[in-house]
Amino acid sequence: MDTGGDGKQFRIGDYEIDIIVHGFPGKSVCHGSLGFSTIALIRHGKRIALVDVGSFGQRNLLQEHLAERSLSPSDVTDVLLTHSHYDHSINWTMFGHANIVIGKAELDWSLEQPWGTTVVPELYVKELAKWPTMRTVGDGDEVFPGITAQLAPGHTPGCLVFTLDTGDGDMIFTGDACKNRAELLSRAADMTYDAAVTQASIEAIWALWLRRPGNILVPGHDLPMVQAEDGAPRYLGRREAAIRAWYGEDLNETTVISLLPE
Repeated sequence: MDTGGDGKQFRIGDYEIDIIVHGFPGKSVCHGSLGFSTIALIRHGKRIALVDVGSFGQRNLLQEHLAERSLSPSDVTDVLLTHSHYDHSINWTMFGHANIVIGKAELDWSLEQPWGTTVVPELYVKELAKWPTMRTVGDGDEVFPGITAQLAPGHTPGCLVFTLDTGDGDMIFTGDACKNRAELLSRAADMTYDAAVTQASIEAIWALWLRRPGNILVPGHDLPMVQAEDGAPRYLGRREAAIRAWYGEDLNETTVISLLPE
């Protein structure tokens, strides 16, 4: 198993996995939600899947990363949504021809949320519910060759974790059931409707991760990780996060502000 030294590209058995957007484990202080979520591309034979699809801010990025791999949105055959929040789901409309998977419990809950009060994108969810290529799934369902869904409530009632079992090792996409390393270690979450439910889901994620040595965990808002020899999570790759701002007097003068720790 090639664990991807750069934390972006992996080869496991017959699968090629590209983490085309690394999630970021942070929140904006004074400009509302940040929502930099992980987007993964999985190629297996003639099938091409995306695990989560990001929000408006990732649209150009998605197109660019697909083009770099000689792909277009029309080449994507499957979209696997961990949950309905806007930063993970809105761009399903770029792939309306694809098989789109979302948890049944998640979709049912999302349709009941009062409009204008949550980070569920109301109109996108309403349209998705009647979309002809959409399929709802439950705990234990296979959603793509080799990929099984596990229900992991807490962040939302219908959050799914997707486990890719290649026979040589697993890659576990946790979405926001476990957003980052801090949540993984503390068994607590920044956004949850029930702390005990979240803790149980994170414990279940640990069990999936520990099932085989070398398994890779891909959180919804952090870098991929493996287990170090001492049992602690070890990051794969290097975090990249910065903002370019116009603080000067013309557009050619920009300031790059790093979002990384010093």
